[in-house]
Order: sequence, then structure tokens, then C-alpha cells
Amino acid sequence: MEGLIKCSANYLPLSPISFLERSASVYRDSVSVSYGSLKYTWQETHERCLRLASSLVQMGINRGDVIATLAPNIPAMYELHFGVPMAGAVLCTLNIRHDSAMISSILQHSKAKMIFVDYQIMDIARDAINRLARGTLTPPIMVLISEPNSTSTDMEFEVLEYENLLMSGKPDFRVRWPKDEFEPIALNYTSGTTSRPKGVVYSHRGAYLNSLAVVLLNQMMSMPVYLWTVPMFHCNGWCLVWGVAAQGGTNVCLRNVTAKGIFECIASNKVTHMGGAPTVLNMIVNSPATDRKPLPGKVEVMTGAAPPPPQILFKMEELGFSVTHSYGLTETYGPATVCTWKPEWDALPPKERANMKSRQGLHHVGLAEVDIKDPVSMKSVPHDGETMGEVMFRGNTVMMGYWNDLKATSDAFAGGWLRTGDLGVRHPDGYVKLKDRSKDIIISGGENVSSVEVESVLYNHPAVLEVAVVGRPDEHWGETVCAFVKLKDDFTVTKEDIVNFCRAQLPHYMAPRTVLFENLPKTSTGKIQKFVLREKAKALGSNSDRINSKL
Repeated sequence: MEGLIKCSANYLPLSPISFLERSASVYRDSVSVSYGSLKYTWQETHERCLRLASSLVQMGINRGDVIATLAPNIPAMYELHFGVPMAGAVLCTLNIRHDSAMISSILQHSKAKMIFVDYQIMDIARDAINRLARGTLTPPIMVLISEPNSTSTDMEFEVLEYENLLMSGKPDFRVRWPKDEFEPIALNYTSGTTSRPKGVVYSHRGAYLNSLAVVLLNQMMSMPVYLWTVPMFHCNGWCLVWGVAAQGGTNVCLRNVTAKGIFECIASNKVTHMGGAPTVLNMIVNSPATDRKPLPGKVEVMTGAAPPPPQILFKMEELGFSVTHSYGLTETYGPATVCTWKPEWDALPPKERANMKSRQGLHHVGLAEVDIKDPVSMKSVPHDGETMGEVMFRGNTVMMGYWNDLKATSDAFAGGWLRTGDLGVRHPDGYVKLKDRSKDIIISGGENVSSVEVESVLYNHPAVLEVAVVGRPDEHWGETVCAFVKLKDDFTVTKEDIVNFCRAQLPHYMAPRTVLFENLPKTSTGKIQKFVLREKAKALGSNSDRINSKL
């Protein structure tokens, strides 16, 4: 069409860096970061990020270079999310619970040029670097992040120090904006709940769009106060690292996540929003009364990961939290669907409200579509709430692909959709509900058993604090249900009690045949590592320690 042109007046590549630029003007003197007694304004955070970007360029960092981090939710971690892409580099945030072997493997795979390491994790990082040094790859330059306002220095580590490096940069640095919005901004390795981590690549465009989407689904108005209980290293804090900047909010950093710390931060900072996996919610509702403080107002909470048990959602509401349930993967920049609440559901009884809220809902505004499909025929399943299929996505907030792994990328995108490996159903109102991961479905005597459904029942037991259900090999039935249970303090129950409790509410074939009482292995984001539990169940063999041989 004549008269229409694309030029610098009407087109610039989308990038979440722009959120910081705007907040430095609009919210100049408002608090951007709060960490104990340490406070920064948005003007100060903007200048610190510019200095950081400048110092990286002075050290020879080029466009597309990977910069790694190994740090908890501290101010430096927040600044790195802007300073690194401002230098044109790609941010790779590492899981702080990985051991040195895994860290070394990821550094080798990503070819990171630098790594910023919190002082409490320095030993693990040094061991990882030493492993790399024994190979052919040049180890990354290490930068130590000390505790803010610390007067101590550790001369044992002959490494650069974060604050010194930052202050060597120039505050008038000219940002290296992406030339193409599809350029990588972040490299996030999957959590390793089912296999070895893969490197998921985010674009500036996708990060921009998902940041705005999560702001909307968190119901964030301007200047929210966000408590960081979601690890910033996990999907870049579900993209809220950038999203909070878009709204000029305050980032309340919390190094160690405990129920007591959560209540204290909420009370002292007047927190309005937070997030966390169901394990964080479980921690809150089961906290002792001595750890709790009255909430200064309603706190909006976004939860994700495994489907939260309805009873946990109900108890959170009783404490004064308003929970929004979302669902997504590392491959979807974090949250991808939201259980959008409808006013007519307010009239439902409490338990029914909780059941409705435990559904995964529908895709947010940044995505084009979510569907439940037969993974072979690619046909959509009926909206009957019963027929299971694989959850699939497509849209602008789906990853660019897996870093240096074309086959894995092609497999994930087979058929023109992102295949999640999660199984779910679709209800008549269109809302999606997860049933399980494909690897976690238990097939017992030809019947499909949803581990999520069994876990939901067990969470209703008054003595159960945490539970995970996996399949155990069985010579006759193929698999039987094996429950790993962590009890609440001062509670004692028998394996038979657990089995009978389930049998009273489920078909017998769905009830556990094996019950083990122990702590559950988790990733740092609170996801239970079922692949570890499956190996334990497999090691038990197929005939020993079973309760009642009849299904």
C-alpha cells in the first residue's frame, strides 16, 4: 500500500531494557530495590546497570557473548538482568543448588566468558572452574559478589570484585540495543526434574512480551511492591525481573526463603505481590504461629510448577493471600497460562472455589494458543474434562530453541507446536487442567493412574506435609503406585493408614501399594525431582515391602 513505510519513527526492536530506561525517568526517586537496610532508587539502579554494561564492554565482551551468574535473590542479581543485555551479551543464570560438576558442564556447554558468583557459593564455582581448566576450554573470568556494605575482604580469592568492577564503568554508557528483537537476551537451563538440563534461549522480543503478560496476570498496577521468593535464576524470575521495572515497582530481595522471612518482609515493606511454587505456599500455611505476622493488606500470589493441591489454596485464602494459578515451562519464559477468575465463581462453596482455582486455565495475552492434542494425530481432544492429551503451545513467548541442540529443538517443535510432555484435559468451558507429565503417568494393570490426582488426595490427610507419587515396577501389574511422604512435625501414622485413607476416596488400583516416609528431593525452585524417586522405587524391586497384594 502506498504511503506506508517502516522506519525509526515507527519501529524499534522490542526489548525489556526499555522498561528500566523509562522507570529511571518516571519513577526516578522511588525505591527500586530493597535488601535489608540497603535501598536504591530507580535512578541509582539505572546508573549502576549502565556502569555494569560499560565495565563488561571494557573487558572485551562482545555482542552475543554469554555471561553466567551463580547467585540468590540479591541486588546484584537484579542489576545483572539489565546490565548484561545492555552490553549486548546473553545472560545465563545458573541454579544455585547445582553441584560443581553440573556447573562446570553448563559453563562448558554455554561457553560463558564470565561468571558472577555470590560469596556464599564461591567454593562450588571455584571447583567448577578448576574442572574446566583441566580441559581445552578457556575458563570464564570470575567476579565475586560480596555482601553489600561488607567491610571484610577475602584475599584468598584472586578474582575481580563486583562493586569495584561496576564502579570502573561509565554512567554515560551508550546501550547496545539489539539490532534484531529476535536476538537472544537470556539462556536458561531447565531445572533437571526429568533429565539433564537443556539450554533454553529467550529473545528480547519474547522477554518483552512475557514481562508485560505476567504484569497483567499478576494484576500489578503502578508501583507494586514485589517480594522475591521466586528464584531470579529460574526463567528470569518468571520474567518479573523485567516486569516489575515496567511498573516502577519495588523489588524486595530475600536471600533465604523461609516462612518467617516472608512474613517479616511483607510486614516491613508492605508487600503487595509475591510468587512461588506450591512448596512455598505449603511452607506458609504450615508455618508456626510464632513465625507469622499480620498482613498489611491483601497480598497477590502467583503460583506455578506442579498443580497446587486445592486445600493449600483454600488455606492461603484464609491467611489473607489471594492466589492466582499459572502454568508454564522454561520453554515458555515461565508462566504461559492463567486460571483467570470469573465473578460467578465467588458464589461457590470454598472447596469448589479451590478446585476451580487449581486448574491451569487458558493462555495469557502473550501467547497465541494452548491446546490439548493427541501427540500422534495432532487432533484436539474433546472438551469433556476426561480425555487426556498432551499440552501444546504456540505463540510469541515460546523459546527460540535449545542452545546448540538442533535435534532437541526440532523434536520440541514437531508439528508446528511446542510439545510440553505434560498431560491434561480440557473442560467444557475451555479451561485446561493438568493430569501429569507423560513420564509420571502410572500404568497399573492397563489403567492410567494420575500421580497428581493421588497426591491431591494425600494432601488432605492431616498428617501429610509433602507427598510425591511415582510408579514402582511390578511383575504382575506392570506398575503399582508408590508414595513418598513427608509428615508434619509431631505426627505419626502407619503405611496402612495412608493406604486406607486413599482407598476410601479412590479406586483401589489408584491407592499406593508402597509407602515410604522421608524428605523429598527438590530443585531450588521447589519442584520435586521425581526422576530421583522413580530410581528409588525401581531399586526396591517388584515384590518386596508391598501392602496387601490385592488391588
